[in-house]
Amino acid sequence: MKLITEITIKQEADITYESRVMMFGSCFSENIGNRLEQLKFNVSNNPLGILFNPCSIKESIRRIAEKRRFVSDDLFCRDGVWNSFHLHSKFAQLSEEAFLQNANRQVEAAHLFLQNATHIFITLGTAWIYELSNTRQIVANCHKEPQEMFIRRRIGIEECSQALRDTVAAIRQVNPNASIIFTVSPIRHWKDGAHDNQISKSTLLLAAEKIREEEPSVHYFPAYEIMMDELRDYRFYAEDMIHPNDLAIQYIWEKFTSYGFSEETLNTLSRIEKIIAAVHHRPFNPQSEGHRKFQERILAEMEELHQTHPFLNFQKEKEQLMHPTPA
Repeated sequence: MKLITEITIKQEADITYESRVMMFGSCFSENIGNRLEQLKFNVSNNPLGILFNPCSIKESIRRIAEKRRFVSDDLFCRDGVWNSFHLHSKFAQLSEEAFLQNANRQVEAAHLFLQNATHIFITLGTAWIYELSNTRQIVANCHKEPQEMFIRRRIGIEECSQALRDTVAAIRQVNPNASIIFTVSPIRHWKDGAHDNQISKSTLLLAAEKIREEEPSVHYFPAYEIMMDELRDYRFYAEDMIHPNDLAIQYIWEKFTSYGFSEETLNTLSRIEKIIAAVHHRPFNPQSEGHRKFQERILAEMEELHQTHPFLNFQKEKEQLMHPTPA
């Protein structure tokens, strides 16, 4: 008996442990990026912070591609805290100098990574944008500033398509070969209202499809479709009835691995998952002979993987294994 209409996923991305993966966009990108990092992939995860709309994503990637530094005019100070409308609030600092040093260090590191990235994963969250009312500059984050400072509007399909087109062009300036993967966030922007959220997501979907048809190196992963169709039951949602819960995140992650990884990569990933699970094991008696043999077996597994994948770093896991917290 088949109880869901399953979305067919074909492997397109071919991510391996030799790949260099960049994640941009909404918190869905962040979640996937965090998983990839935990499993020892080489990842640059939202280097300029979480971004939701295609225009801000475009500007962020453009800045990285051009290695364009942040300057004083990009910042503002409120109650002694420095921020930028171009960046996520995680960049906030108590001094202008500290803000610029940190932000520009991130731009330079991201530029170097972008030059040699093999896969660039971009999650689009919403077609609604906020502009500063005095300059009409699109902001990436309002930082809880007064509502009257901003004009809110929804970009149309053509403006959205052009933003994605410009994003691809900016990447191609410094990296002509990377595979670019768009997706639409499975998280509904319920503050927009049910209808406006659907119009927004539809705009993103149509624009992404338009670019995919124009660019053979551009692909699409159906995260939104999986959440809305395969996982339409509310048992897959968190308590707010908007965000996917842990079960849904795991389900979409498994779909992503089918989409992005070869059989060989999946085998390596499975071995790394077992090592990570093992080092989190809390022994009843860390001094026992049984635990010593357990440590030797896991260390041997790490060494065997390191021989075939020299770039894998298990230093943190080794320290956890050799200095466990007793149960």
